Amino acid sequence: MGKRITAIRGMNDILPSQSVAWRHLEDTVRNLLTGYGYGEIRLPIVEYTELFKRSIGEVTDIVEKEMYTFEDRNGESLTLRPEGTAGCVRAGEEQGLLYNQVQRLWYAGPMFRYEKPQKGRYRQFHQIGVETFGMVGPDIDAELIVLTAQLWAALGISELVRLQLNSLGTSAERARYRTDLVAWLEQHREQLDEDSQRRLTSNPLRILDSKDPATQAILDQAPSLADYLEDESRTHFDGLKAMLDAAGVRYEINPRLVRGLDYYGKTVFEWVTTALGAQGTVCAGGRYDGLVEQLGGRATPAVGFAMGVERLVLLLETCDKVAHLNLQPHAYFIVSEGLEAQSLAMAGRLRAALPGLRLTMHCGGGKFKKQVKKADESGARVALILGENEAASGELAIKYMREDRPQETITEAAVVERLLALMQG
Repeated sequence: MGKRITAIRGMNDILPSQSVAWRHLEDTVRNLLTGYGYGEIRLPIVEYTELFKRSIGEVTDIVEKEMYTFEDRNGESLTLRPEGTAGCVRAGEEQGLLYNQVQRLWYAGPMFRYEKPQKGRYRQFHQIGVETFGMVGPDIDAELIVLTAQLWAALGISELVRLQLNSLGTSAERARYRTDLVAWLEQHREQLDEDSQRRLTSNPLRILDSKDPATQAILDQAPSLADYLEDESRTHFDGLKAMLDAAGVRYEINPRLVRGLDYYGKTVFEWVTTALGAQGTVCAGGRYDGLVEQLGGRATPAVGFAMGVERLVLLLETCDKVAHLNLQPHAYFIVSEGLEAQSLAMAGRLRAALPGLRLTMHCGGGKFKKQVKKADESGARVALILGENEAASGELAIKYMREDRPQETITEAAVVERLLALMQG
């Protein structure tokens, strides 16, 4: 016997018992986004490596350490996508969707980053992303945040998440701030944690996100980005806050919220929770007005967000928000030997008459008692039985598995009525 092959570390199977929560989340998101007028776009998993180097930034941890990059047989450098925004921008520009147009798009699927697997963070992880193009004002920023707030309400987790906001200003404003921040931090270099010392010359704004207590203490006295914002950025941010106030969306200003990708400017936001331990961000995004031009298109205002599916599913499970989901069969069809073809035809008619009916057909033969046991184990509310007598009379026996009611033999039309009542009950 050969050695058993296992899944790659950090790339997990999602079993049927787990996928119920995934489907609940995905269906809720899909219905909400459709209601807001967002269209689904499906993107390749593999892109040219240059796309991510130019969009994310070559000195970010993602590009330097985490991307799955390889050469194909033509010597081209390709990468499994580590995030979705860059691919969505590439597709929008390549397909002529962006210039002088308004677009509201969303996508879902796996992303890949090589990092230490831990609770809620894996090497293959899944995101649902929303990207909008062609709208310059804070109203679209507000729409995205209000939309996510409505999603949390629909999922029953509004009280478990809170919204953090910040403005990163324009690239010119950040450049001035960066100069003064680096000058300040250089005076305290020896007190900074190792990662922050490294970022001091490559990506100093990411130091603001450091979790090291000593670095945080230094940052308490450092210059604040808010003091470097000019009128346009302030007006945009004030407008966003006013709209959120009017919509009743609570938020807190986090001046150290910078996000991990280079392309963000002006609005940035995160929805965070304390219910999952250290991995507390479940949804994050912001404005990236310069990215389309950076990737070869014409200047196009843009804003979006991505939510981590694994973390949201974990949050739903941890807080017992999916226990009510029931995908057990409504009925289990017990089949007598020699009547398989007739049973299959009858089951087909029942499914056609009752869209949404969850009907499990017994296959593989077996004695009546064994099939009844399988029906019970399936969780079905009733068992449908086609024996020789029922087949001769054109009827079905219905056995109630969860109620103290006698078994009945009734017409196929009556079975449809009983199943409909069961589905609605």
